[in-house]
Amino acid sequence: MEDITTCQRPVGRKITPQRAEFRRLAKSAEIGMVTRAQLAVLAQNLTCTGLINGTESHLLLILINTAPADAFEKSGRPIVFKSNRQLAFEVGRSVGRVSRMLSRLFDLGLITMQDSGNYKRYPIRNSDGDITDGCGVDLRILVLRYGELNRLVKDIRAEKKATEAALRRYRGALRNIRYALAVAADVRATVRQRVADRVERISNYIGIAAKASNRMLRRATFLLEWSMDQLMQLAPRPQYQLGAVKTTCLRVENDMQKQTTLPYQSERSNVREGWAHVGQHSFPKADAASRSAFEHTATRRPGSVSEREPQRQALLALKDILRATPALGELGCTPKNFQELVRLTPMLCRFAGISEDARRGAVATMGERQAAVAVAVTLEKANRREVSSPGGYLRAMAERAAAGRLHLTRSVFGLMARRDLEESTRTAGQT
Repeated sequence: MEDITTCQRPVGRKITPQRAEFRRLAKSAEIGMVTRAQLAVLAQNLTCTGLINGTESHLLLILINTAPADAFEKSGRPIVFKSNRQLAFEVGRSVGRVSRMLSRLFDLGLITMQDSGNYKRYPIRNSDGDITDGCGVDLRILVLRYGELNRLVKDIRAEKKATEAALRRYRGALRNIRYALAVAADVRATVRQRVADRVERISNYIGIAAKASNRMLRRATFLLEWSMDQLMQLAPRPQYQLGAVKTTCLRVENDMQKQTTLPYQSERSNVREGWAHVGQHSFPKADAASRSAFEHTATRRPGSVSEREPQRQALLALKDILRATPALGELGCTPKNFQELVRLTPMLCRFAGISEDARRGAVATMGERQAAVAVAVTLEKANRREVSSPGGYLRAMAERAAAGRLHLTRSVFGLMARRDLEESTRTAGQT
């Protein structure tokens, strides 16, 4: 009886839709626009992008240098016919390792490969002896993508350079303000302690500065420089532009208008009546937040504002929150919408010392949007040193929200009134 054995060895390299697309693009490459020297420099620089490692870059460089220089000129075909055994000898790796690296370069679109039925690599020449095609490693896709990959290398280098500049500036600002705190003798102890606490929080949040992102370093540097101005009793840096600003209409989702009148004006007027007495309140610590927090300073009366809180909640605009909580501006957080404020909330909690469990509890009780406003209010009061435990204060606000006795609108309006009072007092003192 005849024994028929089926050959299990596949013929050729595995072809995926992405590899087939790279092969199609390689055929449309215009040879003669890029020299072999330019491709060699690109192969060495690709390691900084993280696409390939040093060994893969070495293999790609060997493939580029193997192709003759005239193969990258017009009517040339930059195809390499070296075997994996020879490439393994030149790279200093095993044959299997070289095969896997070639597959990875194929998947990244840096080379394309065409295998023959017997796994041999050979050129196909015309009657004049010129190579028209062949089974081997084709570098035409690298010629086609040279501009794209070269721009990627330049962008990565520019980003790294900007990050290094931000790192130097951050370290310099941190060193300067620590030296200023050590030698400041004519500054009040409360101001010096507040700045020192803020610097310590910034340093702990950044952690290892060399691993921080460019954006975080720039925010921290801005806050350190602002704290330096405060410590040296310089004029405060402008955070917001006062006066008429563009706000979103209550019944228009995307259009902008200049709001000159407020709907429900009679209800807003009840809030403004208590603004003159806001500065007279003694603000609680976190352990007493559940008993006497600022959110219940006004007593309920029939027909008062507290009975129409859902209606007034709609009037709470993002610009009011930003004006009431300048601590957000000190951190460099200026969200343009509530979605961005919600996204920044975990970072604000880490900076203020609020645990993730307390934040999740507030979100579960109040929702993401109201929890973000509550965190902003808590951060502002912690920055004013009015609460000793921001996490406990946020938990107390969540408890009051669950009982239906939390009024964030009053807190925001109250903080806004206090800031207006402080600015007017400062202006009067300067005149």
